[in-house]
Amino acid sequence: MMRCWRVKDSWAAIIPARRLWLRHACSKLFVVGLSYDTNEIALRDAFAEHGEVVEVKVICDRSTTSKSKGYGFVQFSSEKEATIALQKMDGEFLDGRYIRVHYANKG
Repeated sequence: MMRCWRVKDSWAAIIPARRLWLRHACSKLFVVGLSYDTNEIALRDAFAEHGEVVEVKVICDRSTTSKSKGYGFVQFSSEKEATIALQKMDGEFLDGRYIRVHYANKG
């Protein structure tokens, strides 16, 4: 049995694929599982081996100790460098912890 595709059906297939591409078209990475002792300098040094790092931010608890919350962001100068860094650094050992790296969500 042959099915005729309607315009509505074809858009349904294209839109999720486009969202997936847009989600991964990002030069900013989200890094989770950081040691509470990891600072922005250590994070920059670890990721700088894989491309030009533009900005690094370790998220800290401002209300109590100003210690790291265990996650942060690393932004590269290009999407290609971010992709390489994600592939190389995801699951790596940094400051006594295995880190996980994802593309940062836009917006």
